[in-house]
Parts: sequence; C-alpha cells; structure tokens
Amino acid sequence: MFRPGTFALTALLAGLSAFGPLTTDMYLPSLPEIARQLHASAPQVQLTISSYLIGFALGQIIYGHISDRHGRKPVLLGAIALYCAASLACAMSRSIEMLIAARFVQALGGSGGIVLARAMVRDLYSGARAGRELSVIGAVMALAPVLAPVAGGALQTGFGWRSVFFALVAAGVAGVGVVVALLPETLAQRAADPVSVTSMARSYRTIVRNPAYLAYLGLAASSYAGLFAWISGASFVLQDLYGLSAFAFGVAFAVGSVGYMTGSTLSARLSHRFGLDGILGLGGCAVAAGGLAMVVAVGLGLTSAASLVLPVAVYLAGLGMVLPQSIAGAMTPFPDRAGAASSLLGFVQQSVAAIFGAIVGLMLGTSAWPLAAGVAVAGCVNLMLWIATRAVRARVAKH
Repeated sequence: MFRPGTFALTALLAGLSAFGPLTTDMYLPSLPEIARQLHASAPQVQLTISSYLIGFALGQIIYGHISDRHGRKPVLLGAIALYCAASLACAMSRSIEMLIAARFVQALGGSGGIVLARAMVRDLYSGARAGRELSVIGAVMALAPVLAPVAGGALQTGFGWRSVFFALVAAGVAGVGVVVALLPETLAQRAADPVSVTSMARSYRTIVRNPAYLAYLGLAASSYAGLFAWISGASFVLQDLYGLSAFAFGVAFAVGSVGYMTGSTLSARLSHRFGLDGILGLGGCAVAAGGLAMVVAVGLGLTSAASLVLPVAVYLAGLGMVLPQSIAGAMTPFPDRAGAASSLLGFVQQSVAAIFGAIVGLMLGTSAWPLAAGVAVAGCVNLMLWIATRAVRARVAKH
C-alpha cells in the first residue's frame, strides 16, 4: 500500500481523477465519425457530451456522502465497476440514443474517482497543503487531456470509434487492480449517521451556509464552464470549419491542454509564495485574457487552428491555477464532511458545465462565435467573482 505524503499516492489519486477528462477527451476526435455512422446530427452527437456531464454531476452528489459513512475504497471500487460496464455498452451502441444513455451511466461510474480523490486529499491535508496537493494532482492528471485526444485520434484512424471505448474498458479494469493492491483507506473516522436522504440533505444544508464555500464554489464552477464550452465546440469548429483531420485535431487539442499542465505546475510551485488567494487572482486574469483573446481572433477573421488553440492554452493555464485552489478553499472548513463537501462542489461545478456546454453546442453553426463567446464569458465572470468575493473569503480565512 502507498503511504500518505508520498508522491506515489498523489500520482495514484491523480490517475483516479483523470478518469473524467480521459473519458471526455479521448473520443472527441471521433465525434464527426460517430455522427456519420449512427446517422445523427451534430446537436445529437453533442448530447453524448451533455448526457455524460449530467451523469457526472448526479454521480458526484451521491458518492461523497456514502463514502463518509462506508469508507473511500469500497465505494470507489463499486464506481469503477459501473464505469467498466457502461464503457462496454458505449462500444456496443447501435444508435445515437443508446450511446447517449450509455454515456450517462458511464459518467455515473466515472464520477466516483474525482470525488473520492478530493475527499482523500482532505482526509490527509488541509489549507495551503491541500491546495498544493490538488495542484500536483492537477499537473499529473493534465497528461490525460494532452495524451487522450492524440490516442483517441490514432485509435479512430486505425480502428474506428468503437475502439476508443474498448480502450476505456481496459483502463477501468486496470484501475480496479491498482486500487485493490495499492490504495490505502484514508478515512480515519466514519460518519455516525446512516446514509439517507435526510442525513444527506442535513450535511449539504450545513455546507451551503458557509459564505466562503459558496464563493469558492462560484470560482470553480465559472472557470470549469469555459473548459466545457471548449470541449463542446472544439471538435466541430476545428474539423468541420477549419478543416483539421481527426488526428490533427487530437494534436491541436493536446497542445491547448498543455496550458492546463503549465498552470497546475505553477500553482503547486507558487502556492507558498503567493498564497491561495494570490494564485486565484493570477488564474482569474489568465482565464479572462484567454477568453477575450479568442474573441479577438474570431473577430479578426483568423481561421487557423492556432488562432483558437493558443488563446485556449492561456485559458487552461488559468484554469490550472483556479480549480485546485478553489477546491482546497471550499473543502478546508469541513474536515468531518470532506466527502459531502467534495460531492456538492462537483455536482454544482459539473451541472453548470453541462448546461453551459450544451448551450454552446446547440448554437454551433457556420462560425466559431458561439465557442469564442462562451469561453470569454466564463473567463470574465470568473475574474469578476474573484474581485467581488475577496472580502468574504478574507473574513472567513481569518477565523
């Protein structure tokens, strides 16, 4: 078993967190081909993303509270098993409706990894140390959106879109083996209350009464919404409008995702110098700048992939700073409800992303404006929230 405080455990938690971006990004190069083979329209194929996001949100609201009562490890194993079964159903889908439904169930299983990894971090650390650990996890898991679209593009080119989901089944099976063999149980004291709707509602009611939690929640949700505006629109804009092949799109998407890795690495290294709030401010400026730069590129009529990929790399660098620090800030006041706090944050964050991404996807047509505008709105809202809630966060931090 890996010991707490070691990089090996941090890397394992990052791998568990990476199930979400791996499952989302790996099949993006296949979206146009899925539309052709299943005789579906672009908005219908976009629903495979939206249904996944909705399932991911609903799954997160459940796992944390259950794991507070029954432990992190057994709940995690159940979640991965569900993920494997649903991934197999995705690979065997014969209609777009079946794929949409299977993606929803796949998300219910896949959401357990990120919720429980965050709860395990809070079991072991708090405050700035938790922020640093989450930043390191973010930097490691950033390899998923860098490598996943490239691997997905290669699988799509060589074997077709179904091979992507068979690969995810294999990843899930490997994950079960690693968790059983190497992951320790981090929950020191289990919650006394039995799992019920009443106890779940009581926990969440306590959490949402904390004004600092709501401020950090807003920062996490707004920055994350811009990411899914990009995910929802990038494949069709870069392939159908800008003419990239599936493999070239995977490479372009990976280049943009390097920004997230860079931001997470900077967040981990600079957190002790600038503090949690300072990193949030730097990240807020980056997401706003990246979104506005994308609007300028579209407004000037630029049609090269780089005109969108470079601005989104700046946005994702900001996301790599904002997301781990806002999660750490939100969970720090709740050492006895780490699972529930992680679940609620993930549910709201993912719900906002699902709605925002669906809006962008439905507005896609013959230009990149819906994509650019969506990313810019998310970035500017995040920066404004950081400015508007500084007093609330500072006042609570003193206590």
